[in-house]
Amino acid sequence: MSAVTDAGRDGASLAVELDGVSKDYAGLTALHAATLTIADGEFVAIVGPSGSGKSTLLQLIGTLDRPSTGKIRIHGHDVARLDDRALAALRARHVGFIFQQFHLSPGMPAVDNVAEGMLYQGIPLAERRRRATAALERVGLGHRVRHRPHELSGGERQRVAIARAIATRPSLLLADEPTGNLDSKSGAGVMALLAGLHAEGTTLVVITHDADIAARAPGRIRLKDGKVIE
Repeated sequence: MSAVTDAGRDGASLAVELDGVSKDYAGLTALHAATLTIADGEFVAIVGPSGSGKSTLLQLIGTLDRPSTGKIRIHGHDVARLDDRALAALRARHVGFIFQQFHLSPGMPAVDNVAEGMLYQGIPLAERRRRATAALERVGLGHRVRHRPHELSGGERQRVAIARAIATRPSLLLADEPTGNLDSKSGAGVMALLAGLHAEGTTLVVITHDADIAARAPGRIRLKDGKVIE
């Protein structure tokens, strides 16, 4: 089953290409022969019930895991040809992650949580903190740079996580249920931030159970039982 976006068919440059990609865990197949493309600058929602393979697909797109079979290209780079160090460099240059659970270090102020995301780019600490401060200001947290996670609301912690992702200036931004732990007002604010990034040209891929969020995405990848069905 193939899910190829209109932009991909029209010949636009591709951020993501999967060709017959499967992923097995201990004899169980979490993703079956997925073939799809995502063009540069697209906004795509990955939807489906729990256990359908959404998180597996996102991890494969983000090169956090390798496929059991099939081929993955990220911005033209064949993942199978890259060793772990080269994959880490690819992620550092091109891919940003936003996780539902925030994954912030509790003892660090917001500015250092964001700066830590640039650790593997070889950027000096002073420059990382400068970029981190700018990213926090961009998401409306310029007044909270010295606050630690326990001093922030859930919506503010998610905005710190977004700042950490965008401080690396990724061309591909992957978000796993970015509003899942937030109230409706905070969730709307987070989606407005993500929509703004997409409007500036960032390729945005979002896992969501929220039908309203999925409806806002021009492209959708629907999964069921580990298979791409739409």
